[in-house]
Parts: sequence; structure tokens; C-alpha cells
Amino acid sequence: MFQSETYGKLNIEQIPDKILEFYDKNKNTDGVFQIVVGTDSQNFNDTKMVTVIAAYKEGHGGIFFYEIDRIDRITNVKQKLNTETSRSLEVMMNLVGELDEESKYKKMRENTLLSIHVDAGWSDKGKTKELIPGLVGWIKACGFEAKCKPYSYAASSIADKISK
Repeated sequence: MFQSETYGKLNIEQIPDKILEFYDKNKNTDGVFQIVVGTDSQNFNDTKMVTVIAAYKEGHGGIFFYEIDRIDRITNVKQKLNTETSRSLEVMMNLVGELDEESKYKKMRENTLLSIHVDAGWSDKGKTKELIPGLVGWIKACGFEAKCKPYSYAASSIADKISK
């Protein structure tokens, strides 16, 4: 079950209509319309995993929805990033399945950039730099754009804040 500060609790089948409302309000404005999915997690006694769906139009704001899962604690960085990326891809594929199912989303779908945001960065001090090529390749092979830090706001900002 996804949550939204604006719309309350929603299942994934309800989210496309909310995104379409936002798209319709902004379709005649400049900028690229984007739907992004990102996941971040934090370890406690378990691992709190937060997946975010965000719809965004540069210069015109956005809306987002999030889902919180509690899973067995993951301490290995590679396994954690692979699990986060897998969750993001699963949610995006489910969302795209919903969008492709009904013709009312066709125009929006044709004019939307879809991307997966990964909570990994290129910093030499970080533990994730060497994992990025594999994660980006996986995402692109699934047909989506991939963004890493500092451009992966759905994972590294929105999901990160909710996961803490």
C-alpha cells in the first residue's frame, strides 16, 4: 500500500489517475514530464525499505507516493543496492503495466520520461561507486533511464528522508 501526504493511502492501481491529474494541470507548460521511482533503506533491527514514485515537471513541482516495507536486515552493501534496485524496477514495471492498460494514459505515457533513481554515488569515499555500472546497465536493459547521486532525488532525498 502506497501513501501520499496529499491523497492518503492508495494501491498502485490508483496512482496513475493521480499522476494523470497532475500531468493534465501541467501539460501545456515548458519542461519534461517525468515519472521516477527510487528506493532507499536504513538498517535498524531489520531493514526499513522505502520505495517512492514521483511525478515531476521541472519548474512546476511534483507529487510523490511512498511504500514502506520491513524486511530481514541486509548488511552487505551490494546486496542492499541490488534489493533496492530490484524493488524500484518491480514498482516501475507494475506502474507502466497500469499506464499501458488504459488508453486514457496514452498521451501522458508518450510524453513522459521514465527513470529509476539509485542511491549510489561516484564519490571515492563511498562504497557504491564500483556497483554503479552494473546497476545502470540492469536498469537500461529494462528500458528505463537511470540516475545516480547527485541526480537521484527520489532515492537519495525523498526515500532517504522517509526511511530514517
